[in-house]
Amino acid sequence: MALKPVEKTSSIRNQVSAEEWEARVALAAGHRVLAHYGVNDMTYNHFSLRVPGEPGHFLVKPTDWMFSEVTASSLHKFDFDGNPVAPHEGKNCIGGALIIHAGLLKARDDLNAVLHTHTPNVMGVSAHKFGLLPISQHAMRFYGELKYHDFKGFEFDHDMTPRLLKDLDGGFYALLRNHGALICGESVPECVTNHHWLEMACQAQVAALSAGEGNYLIPDEADCEYAHQQFMDAGSFLKGTKDWAACMRLADRLDPSYRE
Repeated sequence: MALKPVEKTSSIRNQVSAEEWEARVALAAGHRVLAHYGVNDMTYNHFSLRVPGEPGHFLVKPTDWMFSEVTASSLHKFDFDGNPVAPHEGKNCIGGALIIHAGLLKARDDLNAVLHTHTPNVMGVSAHKFGLLPISQHAMRFYGELKYHDFKGFEFDHDMTPRLLKDLDGGFYALLRNHGALICGESVPECVTNHHWLEMACQAQVAALSAGEGNYLIPDEADCEYAHQQFMDAGSFLKGTKDWAACMRLADRLDPSYRE
């Protein structure tokens, strides 16, 4: 069987603003770092970003590319109706990229970035009837903030966007039941950092629950609330500022071609 390599894209750096190019590089780096940490559901999942200076447009990877292949120039630009925007030419945006990503960015101007993933740990916890338990310090980050969205079929239908917005209820983090994770924020660094914390929390929960009912500890509610407040008091830490420079260095070590 002949294998078709991913078509190499030429740089579009000179066709976009400096601000858009910087955003493209950050978004491509985010894809590479997430892939390194286990977001590897073949060509599925999406990570979108509102284009700086163009609030009605967003960037998202080609639908048939893996996270580990994304480059700054390969990202496609669309309006919120799914129409391609120059310098991208091609098919309209469809599926989850349109219903989840365009839908959320269009409805909420407080969001600039949306990340949706299906890692095994997150899918496992999304199917736990009690949701994410406060049994690790990583889980404390989401204590009282995490929303839940019940599975009603794949997110392909336009009438699913309003229901997702309702369940998110102005929040930034959700478990999509029997499905995966939704992390929203103001920037790529914020989404990458918070996804990492949620993934670690879910991994810890799956491990702890393997001991069986009654054999794991849950801290008192007051202690959970205090720990969560410690996160809130940390300020810019939750925006990814502490970790992002290290993430960029990691992306450069893995494969600097993401900058092309």
